[in-house]
Amino acid sequence: MSNFRKLLPSVREFKRPAIVTIVLIVLEVLIEVVIPFLTADMVNAIKDGAPLAGVVKTGLFLVLLAVLSLSCGASAGYTGSKASAGFARNLRHDVYCRVQDFSFENIDRFSTASLVTRMTTDIGNVQMAFMMIIRIAIRAPLMFLFAIVMAYLMGGALATTFLVLIPVLVVGLVAITRRAMPAFRAVFRKYDKLNESIEENVRAMRVVKGFAREEYEKRKFGRASRDICRDFTYAERLVALNSPLMQLCLYFNMIFVLLVGSKLIISNRGTTIDVGQLSAMLTYGFQILMSLMMISMIYVMLTISAESIKRLAEVMSEEPTLANPDEPAYEVADGSIDFEDVSFKYSKDAKNYALFDVDLHIPSGATVGILGGTGSSKSTLVQLIPRLYDVSEGSVKVGGRDVREYDLDTLRNNVAVVLQKNLLFSGTIRDNLRWGDPNATDEEMEAACRLAQADEFIRAFPDGYDTKIEQGGSNVSGGQKQRLCIARALLKKPKILILDDSTSAVDTHTDALIRAGFRAYIPETTKIIIAQRVASVQDADMILIMENGRIAASGTHEELMRSSELYRETWEQQNKGGERDE
Repeated sequence: MSNFRKLLPSVREFKRPAIVTIVLIVLEVLIEVVIPFLTADMVNAIKDGAPLAGVVKTGLFLVLLAVLSLSCGASAGYTGSKASAGFARNLRHDVYCRVQDFSFENIDRFSTASLVTRMTTDIGNVQMAFMMIIRIAIRAPLMFLFAIVMAYLMGGALATTFLVLIPVLVVGLVAITRRAMPAFRAVFRKYDKLNESIEENVRAMRVVKGFAREEYEKRKFGRASRDICRDFTYAERLVALNSPLMQLCLYFNMIFVLLVGSKLIISNRGTTIDVGQLSAMLTYGFQILMSLMMISMIYVMLTISAESIKRLAEVMSEEPTLANPDEPAYEVADGSIDFEDVSFKYSKDAKNYALFDVDLHIPSGATVGILGGTGSSKSTLVQLIPRLYDVSEGSVKVGGRDVREYDLDTLRNNVAVVLQKNLLFSGTIRDNLRWGDPNATDEEMEAACRLAQADEFIRAFPDGYDTKIEQGGSNVSGGQKQRLCIARALLKKPKILILDDSTSAVDTHTDALIRAGFRAYIPETTKIIIAQRVASVQDADMILIMENGRIAASGTHEELMRSSELYRETWEQQNKGGERDE
């Protein structure tokens, strides 16, 4: 319940239809338990020879009650559907917005596949649970209580049969659901793995086909799918036992009431119980047992949903590790960057630091190249500048102020990052470019694309800047995608531009043209270029050599050729037989 309460604020404007649903359900139950009572009186009246007019009058009143009960049920179905669907819509929106506020550290705690499952399957389960709570979870207990009371009023001692049947049914239902629940809970974790398999396969489709691994991927997916099917089948088989157990109790009650009731009517000549009361007892018995059946189904559904509720509550309870200060700065003075005694690890509980004792000072407008092997923390270093992560020790300053003092949007609008695997979104090239500046004019977009060496290939497309980009940019090459992402970043007119190995898919000539354009057209922008090729950073004002989370060496190309054996060896290897295109 504590987890469910965390989700209840998402009901919001759908609180009224939820309350109306509950009121309608209460009215429906009251009418349904009154109908057998009136029917019993009518049966006894007919038996005693009541005039036809009186019988017709009572019959018409019963028809009116039935229509009213049906209207209440139908209306409750409409308002309940509106409330539950609206709740699910709001919850999906709230979870999605919550994820948008997460820092990289928060996102690292959830897999992508898990977040997708939570916003689809889990929210679907919670929607169903909410519907059951405001409808069946209200109806079933009320029907059970009212029917028990009316059964004792109508049948007296004959109603004691329920004292035997109810414990049997309750014990059976609890035993069934307790055995089924572990399987239901396990399914959600397996859904995460299934979605992860699908996501990996779709993203890596070219690799899968390149290595002819389609059959392997099919088998892997088949195993995951069969695993889920097996758990669901096992759980559903157990839950299916509810029906025969319910039928057993129902028919036992019917036979017992008919035998004992008939005997009492014959032996006492209707003084203790009459035909009308006997028919009402059968109806109330059916209502009682059906209520227990519904309660068992609620128990099953809520137990299944409990895992979904817990998983969604985890997302909603996750506090973003990065937040604006109480009085944030809304202006970045310039593109200067200062790392002062910076150490960083990805988690507070992590034993090893990704960065150690980094001291670095970059003047505004400088061009800085960063080289280093895989795992040397090049990307980690630059991710601290736009505050994608917070430092563990020390401070990072931009424009002379600690990045933690800035408004996050202000800081990130002044620091543009282009990743090696940057994504394009579904839409036109023009739509994607406007991620950098929603108000950019056509002239500004074309200028940014010329600077990024993208304008020429864009104009070669039949639709030019209105060319449709498929999901993930799958209909453009890697080099074209990188140049579009660079152009998109340039439209932000940032004070700091970070290229994280983002020219790895372009040829050396185009790479040189892009760097020349940077020098000529954005001299005041601080440029940080992470690369694998020495030629990409050779003319930088400062080159950093990263090794094991530390700055192993720094200086210009000429200085490093004299002082850094690692840099010299890398340069010689890349220039000995001609520079390799990555």
